[in-house]
Amino acid sequence: MLKQGFVRRYDYFSNYYLIRYNYGKEPSKKEIKVNGQILETVTKFKYLGSIISDEGSEPEILSRIAQTTAALTKLKPIWNNKNISISSKIRLLRSLVMSIFLYACESWTLNADTERRIRAMEMRCYGRLLGISYKDHITNEEVSRRIEIAIGPHIDLLTIVRQRKLKWYGHTTRSSGLAKTIMQGTVNRGRRRGWQKKRWQDNIREWTGLELRNTLRKAEDREEWKAVVRRSSAEPDGSQI
Repeated sequence: MLKQGFVRRYDYFSNYYLIRYNYGKEPSKKEIKVNGQILETVTKFKYLGSIISDEGSEPEILSRIAQTTAALTKLKPIWNNKNISISSKIRLLRSLVMSIFLYACESWTLNADTERRIRAMEMRCYGRLLGISYKDHITNEEVSRRIEIAIGPHIDLLTIVRQRKLKWYGHTTRSSGLAKTIMQGTVNRGRRRGWQKKRWQDNIREWTGLELRNTLRKAEDREEWKAVVRRSSAEPDGSQI
C-alpha cells in the first residue's frame, strides 16, 4: 500500500508539472521534459543552498567545510583581538561560523571519513581563536580541554549533527506528508555485492543501536524518542551548544 500510494502521488505531481519520462530507453538515457524542453542530465546541482549529488552527502559536507573556513578567515580581526574574552569568541564562532556549517545537516549521511573531516575542521576553528598554530603541535585533546576551561562542558559539532538528524527523524515519523512517505518508502531492488554506500537511515540505526522498525515505533512517542536522542548523542551533563 505504501509503495502504491507513493507511485500514485508521484504520478500526480509528475503530470501537474508536465514532466514526462521516455520509458522505452535505458535508465541512464531517460529524458525528462518540462514544457517540451529536455532537462540536462547532471551528476550534481545546487538546490536551496545545498549540493545534491549522485556521490551522496560528501560534496555538500566538503562545501560546508570550505564555506566555514572562509567565514572563519574573514573574522580574523575578532580572533586576534586581545580585548575580547575567549568565551565571547567561542560564542561568536558558534553563532557566526558554525551555523554556516550546520545548515541542512539533517539531510546528511555521515561515514568515518566525513566524521574525521568534521572533527578536524572544528579543532582548526577552535585552534584559530585560541591562537594555536599547527607548528605548536598541540593535540586535539588539549584544545578541547582549553575550550572546556573557558565555557565548561560543551557539545561538539558531530554531536549537534547527530541530535539534529535524530530529532528530524522523529519529527518526520510523527508527521504525515510526502517527506514521511519518501523517508519510509523502499524500492523493491536488491543491493549490489561488495562494498555498499552508507544510506541515510543507516546512521539512525547505528546511532540508536535499534533496528529501523523499532526506531519507527519509538519515534511515534515524542518523550520516548527524546530519551533515545539523549542517549544516542551522549550529551554531557550541563553542556552548552
